[in-house]
Amino acid sequence: MAVFPKYFDGADKIQLIISYLIRLALVVAIGEAVFVQEWVALFVSFLILLLTFIPAFMYRNFKIHLPIELELTTVVFVYAAIFLGMVRDYYVQVWWWDILVHAMLGIVMGFAGFLILFMLYHRNKVKASPFMIAIFSFCFAVAIGALWEIVEFFMDEAFGLNMQKSGLVDTMWDIIVDVGGAFLASAIGYFYIKGGSPRLVNRIVQKFLLQNPRFK
Repeated sequence: MAVFPKYFDGADKIQLIISYLIRLALVVAIGEAVFVQEWVALFVSFLILLLTFIPAFMYRNFKIHLPIELELTTVVFVYAAIFLGMVRDYYVQVWWWDILVHAMLGIVMGFAGFLILFMLYHRNKVKASPFMIAIFSFCFAVAIGALWEIVEFFMDEAFGLNMQKSGLVDTMWDIIVDVGGAFLASAIGYFYIKGGSPRLVNRIVQKFLLQNPRFK
């Protein structure tokens, strides 16, 4: 039986269970790939499974505990972008899949950039206005989006996949969607600092501070 931290509520438990189910689906996919001798699918599925443990790696090595909302978002993004997109070929079968993935990337990385600088701001380690924190969040997300395009290019070239589809046109639209997601996340972060925070953002930030008291 799973043991949940005392600050977990019902929504947290559901999110944690979903992340476990996604990892279980990846384990099943690995077994299927071995059975049918699809070695590329095996490699990619195993790599994805490892990537879903990024939050655990961060806690083990840097003692940074991510709220379950961010952990689940990381797991879902990796699963949707690489496993469903590449292995199950959703990038080709579902026309809007690439748009969804890059919108998620922009929003998640934008919020990650906001959280990084906000923690330093909160502890008076840096002096920055809410606007500059939003700018950093935006640039951080766009930079990660550009790196992701390099990953897509590498995977296509190395494994003969089709993540970039139409090449330059697809890449440019991906970056545009990344920019849109980054702008949304940085705007939410800006209004959080100004005192008009959405309830979900406030919940995540407060939970992060609770789980990582040294950042208070």
